[in-house]
Amino acid sequence: MPRTFFALLLAVASAPAQSTIIRMGTLAPKDSQWHKILLDMGEQWKKISGGKVELKIYPGGEQGDEPAMVEKLRIKKLQSVAISGAGLSGIESGVSALQIPMMLNSYEELDYVRDHIADRLEKGLAQRGFIVLNWADAGWVYFFTKKPVTTPNEMRELKLCTLQGDNGFYELYKRNGFHPVALAATDILTGLQTGLIDAFQSPPLLALSSQWFGGAKNMLDIKFAQLVGATLISKDVWDKIPANTRTEMLKISRDAGVKLREEIRKAESASIPLMQQFGLNIVRADPKAIAEWRKLAESIYPSLRGGEIPADLFDQVVKLRDDYRKTHMRASAASHP
Repeated sequence: MPRTFFALLLAVASAPAQSTIIRMGTLAPKDSQWHKILLDMGEQWKKISGGKVELKIYPGGEQGDEPAMVEKLRIKKLQSVAISGAGLSGIESGVSALQIPMMLNSYEELDYVRDHIADRLEKGLAQRGFIVLNWADAGWVYFFTKKPVTTPNEMRELKLCTLQGDNGFYELYKRNGFHPVALAATDILTGLQTGLIDAFQSPPLLALSSQWFGGAKNMLDIKFAQLVGATLISKDVWDKIPANTRTEMLKISRDAGVKLREEIRKAESASIPLMQQFGLNIVRADPKAIAEWRKLAESIYPSLRGGEIPADLFDQVVKLRDDYRKTHMRASAASHP
């Protein structure tokens, strides 16, 4: 008996440590730049953990749209997601502060604001059980329509797709006289083909990679909002990984986030000319139309402030944006005497 007991102890002690398999869902299309960077991140995780951490990615909405993936994350069918701000805001509404319509004008402004509020957003997500591995961008959101549109009134005549689960913006559009139709991202192409929707909002890169633009070949040339993204992992899974491995994994993930932002921004600028080769029509808005869209955007700020977005966070974003513009206007003036 003692001999059997010690043999059992020896077998347990010498058994290889069990691998942690992290299943990640994302809408990023298979073999897209986003998908490839995530795959590379997973390979590096495996290497630094000695094969004890493995990342299995389900791209292209294989696990459903973003609300469905977030739900699978909550019930532990997935351990990680790489999602846009539309899905993130369903977990932590403060993320919408980075996506306020016509609030920010450039990636430089976005980076400045995000750098200053990221800690707060990450704490909010951690309180809900999720660790932010990195921040990314999905790109600037434009309107794509079946017929050319330049003004808000013309857009009100169309059936405009909003993302399922994004109830705040659905209600805002409805309240302002639009005809929103809530659809899962995975159903947008079918919605365009069947006439369920006439218009959708999307970053150009996503409109191209998903082929949505083929059903709505007019793009209004107004950057309406920024769509951010992030990679999350379930906190209970993260906490089970040894601390020294977590430190290295986080560094790898943050580096992947920097690369994602750089690559997405480069690919975004190339995606519009590419769609034009396949029949995309760029609809230029005149100053009067742009002013109408800005007036509409600013008219919903009071509803967003204290509603979808905590009032103090909304105010902080406005202040950060204004501070950035003042500083860089002064710097620009100083460099051009």
